[in-house]
Amino acid sequence: MIKLLVGLGNPGPEYEDTRHNAGFWWLEAVARTLKVTLQPERSHFGRVARATVDGRTLWLLEPMTYMNRSGQAVGSLARFYKIAPDEVLVAHDELDLAPGELKLKKGGGHAGHNGLRDIHAQLGSSDYWRLRIGIGHPGDKSEVANWVLKKPAPDQREPLEQALDRALRALPDLLADRMDKATALLHTSKPPRPKPPRPAPGGAATPVAPSKSDRTL
Repeated sequence: MIKLLVGLGNPGPEYEDTRHNAGFWWLEAVARTLKVTLQPERSHFGRVARATVDGRTLWLLEPMTYMNRSGQAVGSLARFYKIAPDEVLVAHDELDLAPGELKLKKGGGHAGHNGLRDIHAQLGSSDYWRLRIGIGHPGDKSEVANWVLKKPAPDQREPLEQALDRALRALPDLLADRMDKATALLHTSKPPRPKPPRPAPGGAATPVAPSKSDRTL
């Protein structure tokens, strides 16, 4: 059973609407749905809320440590309340999914995402759930840092918001441990894939964005 929901992002108004804060966006929507308020909790390095769902306690957490120290907050709260890694779900931005795509997975690597990297280290395990929220890729790994810290364009924000709504609808299944049903809902309504590039003059193909990316934040 999921006992701790975590949304990843960076604190401060300058980061509020940037792609890297997609995890914050979802967690804040969850808090509104559950009618709880995230409050600063210095002992756990973040904003925390406690909800009761079907008689069980559920914790919500937004780390306020900046992305690359997210594990400090997650590890602190999980240890204090004796929450096991497989009872944690972390929502985060995902470069390797297009805006509007969602993936639910348990365990695995951090794929260079520094927020997940620190959570791995602090929990001492990779055996936690991840809600991967697609933000798309800029097409060049050297542009990744700039990309994640910018606001999405309107044509990308709309599918992102639709995906977040879908993830919110999956919340009852996620919390009831109906992961198959949650996965079926989350993985539907994928946006269309970009068309193959047209050959450039002289027969050379236009460069295509890499399928896997090096992250810097």
